[in-house]
Amino acid sequence: MLKNILMKNKNPKYLIKSNDFEFRVETDDIINTDIQKISNQEYSIIKDSISYNGSTIHSDFFNKKYSVLLEGEIFEIEIKDELDQLIDALGFASVKNKTLSNIKAPMPGLVLEIAVENDQEVNEGDKLIILEAMKMENVIKIPAAAKIKVVLVKKGQAVEKGQILIELY
Repeated sequence: MLKNILMKNKNPKYLIKSNDFEFRVETDDIINTDIQKISNQEYSIIKDSISYNGSTIHSDFFNKKYSVLLEGEIFEIEIKDELDQLIDALGFASVKNKTLSNIKAPMPGLVLEIAVENDQEVNEGDKLIILEAMKMENVIKIPAAAKIKVVLVKKGQAVEKGQILIELY
């Protein structure tokens, strides 16, 4: 399904948030804009026969956020491609804003290892438990920083999909 959605549109649309404004830009719009790099942070832009001078003040490439000085005015810009927009629409981007109360087994399996203990503080991405399912070891990691309230399973225990493995504060 995702592949069909992404493959269907040959001219991707980008969502640009700038200060209090939101607008969509298509690839053709970018291609039809003349952008010349003057230095590492300075650019000359010509769009619809109008010339603009701009420079990048701050760049957060991985989060697609930029501070740009354009014709003497500073713009805080965030760029979202179609995949970013789909992730937002499906609600996956808001996971960090939700409070975690427990960790559940994503599949039935056997607990091979427990890497945490009660009252332990954990950081995003820390290993919690290793489950064996269909002869494969699956590392269960914490999606956000939290504190372990109680580990409800033991090494060697069989668990069902959806079973609560760990309760969090």
